[in-house]
Amino acid sequence: MNEGRAAAAAGIGSTRCGGAEFRWGERTYIMGIVNVTPDSFSGDGLGSDVFAALAQARRFVEEGADIIDVGGESTRPGSSPVSAEEEMARVLPVIERLSAEISIPISIDTYKAEVARRAVQAGATMINDVWGLKRSPEIAEIAAAAGAVLIMMHNQTGTEYADLVDDVKTSLRQSLERALAAGVSWEKLIIDPGIGFGKTAQHNLELLRRLAELRELGRPILLGTSRKSTVGAVLGLPVDQRVEGTAATVAIGIANGADIVRVHDVAAMARVCRMSDAIVRGWKPEG
Repeated sequence: MNEGRAAAAAGIGSTRCGGAEFRWGERTYIMGIVNVTPDSFSGDGLGSDVFAALAQARRFVEEGADIIDVGGESTRPGSSPVSAEEEMARVLPVIERLSAEISIPISIDTYKAEVARRAVQAGATMINDVWGLKRSPEIAEIAAAAGAVLIMMHNQTGTEYADLVDDVKTSLRQSLERALAAGVSWEKLIIDPGIGFGKTAQHNLELLRRLAELRELGRPILLGTSRKSTVGAVLGLPVDQRVEGTAATVAIGIANGADIVRVHDVAAMARVCRMSDAIVRGWKPEG
């Protein structure tokens, strides 16, 4: 690990989440995506098939996932929002079953306070808010009361920026301050630059190049580039042919400071992470 990265890693320490401990800087952690939606942009939506969702989550654990992220509403451009009741009907049965079966943390991917509240009651120990408390500030209070880890993503309506990276940092700093004011512990907070949300393809590429600048916020960085439209725009490929492009974004993201990668293709990206960690973090094989 280079000196600058070692210092940054030492500054963010570790985070307890359920029975797991994330020791930031030692390796990259993998969040496997389980979409219980009928209209996921990536084509992997499982609808209301609880058994398919459970089977996918179990496979992800075997393939090396450190976190399972369960989502019940598509966030693809142009998707229709669903009610909190419908979202809960999709995610709660999956979270309840998974929390009884797997030992790694379960994350709820939602920006609705009631969904977050019910999900942590069902067994989720992490809340992944794609609006960074901008839509439902009370999510911070729910996370604080439950002792849950809170991921806050940068998001905005429209793609206008005065200065892309500075604007993203300012927004994430506001999210951090709001979470702290609500009682969430500093070590329970994670930030996400929001690749693909309120950004053009060029914005997304610039954020990947300059990801290390988010280190000054002092919290672990989650990166979600898996199968996204920027990969398709660069390579001219449909969603089901973006594994190699995603792998490039994951490797470069890790080199630039990502601590968690949120992915659809867990087995392949686990290999990418291990190889990238060997180069960036100085990992060595035993023997």
